[in-house]
Amino acid sequence: MIKKEFAKTGKVCKTTFSLPKEAVTDAQEVVLLGEFNNWNTEKPVVMKKQKDGSFATTLDLEIGRAYQFRYLINGNVWENDWAADDYVPSVFGVYNSVVVVSETVAPVNGKSNGKAAKAPAKKAEPKAVAAKPAAKVAAPKAAPAAKKETVKKAAPAKSAKDDLTKIEGIGPKIAELLNGAGIVTFDGLAKADTKTLKGVLENAGPRFKMHDPATWMEQAKLAAAAQWEKLAKLQEELKGGKRK
Repeated sequence: MIKKEFAKTGKVCKTTFSLPKEAVTDAQEVVLLGEFNNWNTEKPVVMKKQKDGSFATTLDLEIGRAYQFRYLINGNVWENDWAADDYVPSVFGVYNSVVVVSETVAPVNGKSNGKAAKAPAKKAEPKAVAAKPAAKVAAPKAAPAAKKETVKKAAPAKSAKDDLTKIEGIGPKIAELLNGAGIVTFDGLAKADTKTLKGVLENAGPRFKMHDPATWMEQAKLAAAAQWEKLAKLQEELKGGKRK
């Protein structure tokens, strides 16, 4: 949930971010990361646990712009805001929450109720976040024959590249990093080890080293064998490439 209180100066907005108890069951720590702190995992915004079991924090944000953000629970579980102003796809194959800091966002007596006109219904978008983008899983389901035919044609060519973004947790930028490290096919990814993949992510900086490649090899093995239905079933058990 997001609440906004605009200062009389018109320069900043006191923006309160909160996650309900239902979203942070047994959480020991919840931090806020986003464009307002350059997604810096070394200096995250630590949220305070409230009496009702929720976690909350307040930031002074500059008026007249939008910020992408997400919550990180216990250092390994990502969560979106259940009532963000908007949701946008990221380069990592998942969606980020968006807060729009503008008095044109449903203002009431100089204060915003924190809901934009385009804001999705409560909890609707987080479900969409958990779901995989259509290009990653839905495409193989919709046309399995076409996908299998493409893999069969590409397999004999050693220089052929596979679309690594079909792997849950890998977006276009991470796919580019893996290609740069010589991992350009599903088979190559399936044969990689976790240490190597983590090294690629860590060398790319703090925005990438937070990603966990633990399931990438398992997914890639199914993709390399064109077992799209099994891959789709596996990805239904994942969230951002991690097991739920």
